[in-house]
Amino acid sequence: MNEMYNMSIVTHNFSVLAILVVVGINFYKIYRAEEAFTFRKFNLVFNPIGNSMIGFVIMTGVVMMAAKHLDFSIANIIMIVFAVIFIVLEVKRSKALKYLKNSDVEGFLEYQRVAKKILLIEFSITLLLYIGMLI
Repeated sequence: MNEMYNMSIVTHNFSVLAILVVVGINFYKIYRAEEAFTFRKFNLVFNPIGNSMIGFVIMTGVVMMAAKHLDFSIANIIMIVFAVIFIVLEVKRSKALKYLKNSDVEGFLEYQRVAKKILLIEFSITLLLYIGMLI
């Protein structure tokens, strides 16, 4: 049982790092995007990867909690709340792009502004929780 728990901790750490990379790539692409159509094509391919990483972190967290016999701690509750917040922010970011027209340049600039803010929030919260996991 300890081997499974230790392996899931390592996997969980690497998957949180993967989320940081995914958020960083998203931020870079939104920063460099000039038009909505090309960014949408990128997002159509890359969004499932990011969502899979979120699911992977949640799954490894659940495995760790099961290995601990569902022993809740403050850290576990904080991570559950963070996962819900992260998912809600991702849905907001994706939904805003879904309803944006390709020809709406001003709307895409507004989307970029909001998406950058959301991605910075996601990155900073994830980084703080990762540092907290290591301590």
